[in-house]
Amino acid sequence: MEITTTTKCLYLVGLLLFASITAPEKAAGAGECGRIPADRMALRMAPCAAASQNARAPVSSGCCSAVQKLGKSPRCLCAVMLSDAARKAGTNPAVAITIPKRCNIAKRPIGYKCGGYTLP
Repeated sequence: MEITTTTKCLYLVGLLLFASITAPEKAAGAGECGRIPADRMALRMAPCAAASQNARAPVSSGCCSAVQKLGKSPRCLCAVMLSDAARKAGTNPAVAITIPKRCNIAKRPIGYKCGGYTLP
């Protein structure tokens, strides 16, 4: 039985929701995304599920909107793309970092290092 793209996306949203509920809170201070852990911020990237797994998948307007908001803080965007929740949901970091460019976001971090990857 083949799993449809819709089923995969619903699975991803459920997995991200589960990860955000079970993720431990930071005790004090701020991380890359302020007071919200990157695993929880990954929930905001749910519209990017297919686009973060396949470079040929279309990028939805909802995904581009989420990336544009998170892209105001390149460190946060990077942390979300490399988060445990994103990895567990099947995100391919090499594909995920191409999303800002695929969304034609003019003010995106270019040449910014994100783990072992460089944003195009």
